[in-house]
Amino acid sequence: MNAPALHPDTERRGAEDAPAVSFVSLGCPKALVDSERIITRLRAEGYALTRTHAGADVVVVNTCGFLDSAKAESLAAIGDALKENGRVIVTGCLGAEPETIRAAHPSVLAVTGPQQYEQVVAAIHDVAPPKHDPFLDLVPAQGIKLTPRHYAYLKISEGCNNRCTFCIIPKLRGDLVSRPAADVLREAERLVAAGVKELLVISQDTSAYGVDIKYAESRWRDRDVRAKFYDLAAALGELGAWVRLHYVYPYPHVDEVVPLMAEGKVLPYLDIPFQHGSPTVLKRMRRPAAQEKTLARIARWRELCPDLTIRSTFIVGFPGETEEEFGELLAFLEEAQLDRVGCFQYEAVRGAAANEIAEAVPEEIKSERYARFMELQQRISAKKLRRKVGRREKVIIDRVENGQAIGRTRGDAPEIDGAVHLSSRRPVKVGEIVTALIDRADAYDLHGQVVGF
Repeated sequence: MNAPALHPDTERRGAEDAPAVSFVSLGCPKALVDSERIITRLRAEGYALTRTHAGADVVVVNTCGFLDSAKAESLAAIGDALKENGRVIVTGCLGAEPETIRAAHPSVLAVTGPQQYEQVVAAIHDVAPPKHDPFLDLVPAQGIKLTPRHYAYLKISEGCNNRCTFCIIPKLRGDLVSRPAADVLREAERLVAAGVKELLVISQDTSAYGVDIKYAESRWRDRDVRAKFYDLAAALGELGAWVRLHYVYPYPHVDEVVPLMAEGKVLPYLDIPFQHGSPTVLKRMRRPAAQEKTLARIARWRELCPDLTIRSTFIVGFPGETEEEFGELLAFLEEAQLDRVGCFQYEAVRGAAANEIAEAVPEEIKSERYARFMELQQRISAKKLRRKVGRREKVIIDRVENGQAIGRTRGDAPEIDGAVHLSSRRPVKVGEIVTALIDRADAYDLHGQVVGF
């Protein structure tokens, strides 16, 4: 993810004596939530935020360290900040490897790991002490958000108990730590009250929510709510906003949530990273390996909720992947007919157990398999989109450009899925949810006209 532009509400507001912080947020939505928490704390303490490094009192770079390419992007962002400003504090996942950062950039002021909010703020205090103004209400109740006003990420837990061999996230962020359900729900209420129309539920392993605290109950409104995937989804569905579930590990109890989607309580959308379709590769990955049961579950989900959109990600070129195993992945893809799919070529991330499991797949074979995978999925996605032509779809508007509205259906998440390009007889506003008649589809996007408000 590129560094998001600061929301207008977080810009410097003419407080000339207020210390100013320039902030770069890289990586996944979970890192973005970490950035929001740090920025909320800074604004509460009277700091101003600026869009540019030059002239800021300090620059904070929230890094990603999952893949080597992400590490390179993070190191480059740190270098840019040092060149433009010179006073740089580093946090985030790459911060778990301080020796890597200091080897490349020895002049950074401080390095902290992920979720270490207090240490980041303390480091900022050392460089630019806060100046408090008791007459200003600096922070709205929902905190500072880096997303547009109409949608927000809602992080329900930190860390992960799984030990997938390609992943080093548990080393970076630790084991699963779930938030009490009431805390999550109160945050969601504040967001909806502030105008958020869509809540994107995220964590490292959303469907494992609550297992670490034994699904403990906590008091919300007039009742106790368990810290459990189903219970939380059902309660969020009462708030009147779109609720979208991301990073759902395919545990059996995921099946229980699909009826909520059929009833319209949460969006008919599941983001499940299946990762591969070959049982032998999945076993080497330490992922659920019963692909026949997975296909049967997908079919059952669609019986229960015909409008269900399934998004997934896959890895090609995993160590030891044979042509036969890759063929099993293509066969799985053909059978599953998933709506939205991302694909990555395996990267030998330092510290990942998979690097020692089997012989690496040559880069040229990875690239060739990636191309074949994407060619097949593009055909599947295009066919899926063509089926929407002639239908009426609810669309949330993300932006308006040159008189044309661009938004997303209930089956599309921001930044990662497709868009809907709409014409309208009257102006539409960002954040508005409209009814659209779809009249055309291309490889990834839909086109249509607004027919209802």
